[in-house]
Amino acid sequence: MKKVLSSGIGAVAGLALVMFFLVLTFMIFGQPVGASLKAMYVGSVADWNAWSKTLVKMTPLILTGLGAGVAWRAGMYNIGGEGQFILGGVGSAWLAKMVVFPNLALGGLTLPALLLASMAGGAVWSGIAAWLYLKRGVDVVIGTILLNFIAKYLIEWTINGPLQEAKHQLPQSDALPQAAMLMRFDRQHDANIGVFIAVIVAVGIAICLFATASGYRLRVVGASPSAARANLIPSQRVQMMAMLLSGALCGLAGGLDYVGVSGQIGIGFSQQWGFLGIPVALLGGLHPLGILASGAFFGMLFAGSEQMARSSAVGTTLIYVVQAAVVLAVVFARGIERKVLPQVEAEP
Repeated sequence: MKKVLSSGIGAVAGLALVMFFLVLTFMIFGQPVGASLKAMYVGSVADWNAWSKTLVKMTPLILTGLGAGVAWRAGMYNIGGEGQFILGGVGSAWLAKMVVFPNLALGGLTLPALLLASMAGGAVWSGIAAWLYLKRGVDVVIGTILLNFIAKYLIEWTINGPLQEAKHQLPQSDALPQAAMLMRFDRQHDANIGVFIAVIVAVGIAICLFATASGYRLRVVGASPSAARANLIPSQRVQMMAMLLSGALCGLAGGLDYVGVSGQIGIGFSQQWGFLGIPVALLGGLHPLGILASGAFFGMLFAGSEQMARSSAVGTTLIYVVQAAVVLAVVFARGIERKVLPQVEAEP
């Protein structure tokens, strides 16, 4: 009961601080508070058009957030979600170039194969960083960051080389045929069943982490390496598996974007989803269900911010300021919760 009370206090404080920081941001930029809040509401949840934008944005945020969360739970601070997202898209596009475009040879297995290819691409990229850390002592933070840059140049090479569209006129891949893409809810919007995949994956990761022996070992390795050694848990193997799963999740985010929204890869394939997954994971408390809620919240924030930017003289700059303000608000709320919890538990 006391923990529930403290969590409730943290939630209330979080909501209050979010509103405070939002209002403060609007005032600093000279924006009308009421009109700005209304624009965010209209752009995120007011109608199906707004909801479709929110769903499209929350899907990669949930998956890259899960990727960061799984790795960080194992003590592997994966900052390479962006590169793994990109390699996920490249993996799917490569399989499409080799198999799908020639004759749709995979038939009904096309979509699963493309998504598995995206997971493989992300897992390979994170696996490189894990190997460098575990076998060569290269700090995983540095390794994953540097691999992000390599991934950026790799996608530029592929879309100007082996994966370039058939006419070789534009730096992008051929567009996927409609039969090879995820089902959309309607023809007018990009929202598709990929969001259901993200939700199912989040629930599955939660079960894996908190209801299986493998998940328990992963959490022990991340929380207390000495306890893991004392219990003869193979820490290096657990951390390698955690990084491979992390990369696969970020790669899946790239695959879902490829087969669900864009249908092709180009220079602007990723909109920083891999980097944005990190605050999503942190604000979700590194818990899969918390990340699910955090991803949904950030999806609404992104969609609403874009609507607000279209009606503001400040433009898109305000999007990033609002997002940063919300992150600060939640960080403050978590600090309040950490201070209140010991006091509540200490009461008789």
